[in-house]
Amino acid sequence: MNDLLPLGSFNAMAVGAPLSGAAAPLTKRAKAAIVVRLLLNEGADIPIEELPDELQARLTQQMGSMRTVDRHTLDAVVEEFENELNSIGLSFPGGIVGALTALDGKISKQTAERLRKEAGVRQLGDPWARLRELDAPTVLGMIEKESTEVIAVVLSKLKVSVSAKLLGLLPGPRAREITYAVSLTNSVSPEAVYNIGLSLASQLDSIPIKAFDDEPVERVGAILNSSTSMTRDDMLTGLDETDEGFANAVRKAIFTFADIPARVQPRDIPRILRGADRAQLVYAMAGSEAAGLKIVMDFILDNMSSRMADQLREEIAELETVKASEAELAMSAIIDVIRQLETDGELQLVQDDEEED
Repeated sequence: MNDLLPLGSFNAMAVGAPLSGAAAPLTKRAKAAIVVRLLLNEGADIPIEELPDELQARLTQQMGSMRTVDRHTLDAVVEEFENELNSIGLSFPGGIVGALTALDGKISKQTAERLRKEAGVRQLGDPWARLRELDAPTVLGMIEKESTEVIAVVLSKLKVSVSAKLLGLLPGPRAREITYAVSLTNSVSPEAVYNIGLSLASQLDSIPIKAFDDEPVERVGAILNSSTSMTRDDMLTGLDETDEGFANAVRKAIFTFADIPARVQPRDIPRILRGADRAQLVYAMAGSEAAGLKIVMDFILDNMSSRMADQLREEIAELETVKASEAELAMSAIIDVIRQLETDGELQLVQDDEEED
C-alpha cells in the first residue's frame, strides 16, 4: 500500500500543505479524509498506523464530522491527489525508526545499536517488533523474574514457535501457571501491553553487542572439523591441559568421518551418496581401512543398494595405494556434504546420550 499512498503525501494533506485546484472549499484535512475513505471502500490496506498519533487522531475526528461528498467534489479531490502522487519520484521511510528498518542487515549491528541509542528509538515505534525477532533462551533471560501475568502477555505477543520453546524451558509448575494466565489476558489494555513491550525492549539496549554470531565452542569446532586429524588431535590435547571442560564441549561440536556410524541415520546414506563426488567417495572409502576406520566403510556399504555397493568395492579394489593426505581430504569432502545437508534441513544428525540429556 505504500506504493499507492506514500505517507509523505498523506501527511501533507493531513496537516494542511497546499494542494492545487480544489473543486470545493474543503480543508486539506477534509481532502485527506475523503481520499482515505475512498481507498478503504476499495479494500486498500493503508498504513495509517505509521503516522504520528496526533495525525491519526485528527484524521479520525475529521472523518467522524463528515457526511456526504458529491461526485464532482470527489473527482476533483482524487485528481488532485493523483497529481500529488505523480510528482513524487522517491519516498523515504521517515524518521530514524523507518531508516533503521529499511537498512536492517545492510549496516553493522554496532552502527544500528549506536544510532538507536542516540535517537532514543526504544521509545518509538512498536517495541514488540524487536522482541518478536528474539529466540526463546534470550527472552527467558529477560522474563525469568517477571510476574506470571506479564509472562502470559509476552507469550501472547511472541511468535508461536518461540512461545512454545519458551514454555518448554520453564519449570513445569511455572509453565502451567503461565498457560492458565494466558486465558485471563483479554482484559489487558493495549496501553499495558505496549508498556510491557517497551520495558522489555529497553533491556535490549543494555545487552552488549556480540562480535560473533556463534559461540566459542561452535567456532572452534567448525575450525577443527576442517583441520587435518593430526592438527585436530594436537589442538584437543592442548585444550585438555588448559581447559578440560571447554575441550570436552568442543569434542561434542566436532563431527568427523569416524562419527558417521554413530551420528548418521542409515536411511540418510543414499541421500549423502547422491550429493557426494564419486571419486572423493571412492578415495575416502579406500583410505578408511588404513586409517582404522573400516567400520565406517562397512556402515556406508551396508546401507546402500547391493548393486552400488558391489560397484564401489570394485572401484576401491582397482585403486593402488591411496595416500593418507588424499584420503583425509576426501573424507573431509564427504563430511562437508553431510554438514550442508544438515544445514539445508535434509537430514538430522543423531545426538549422543549426554547431549540428549
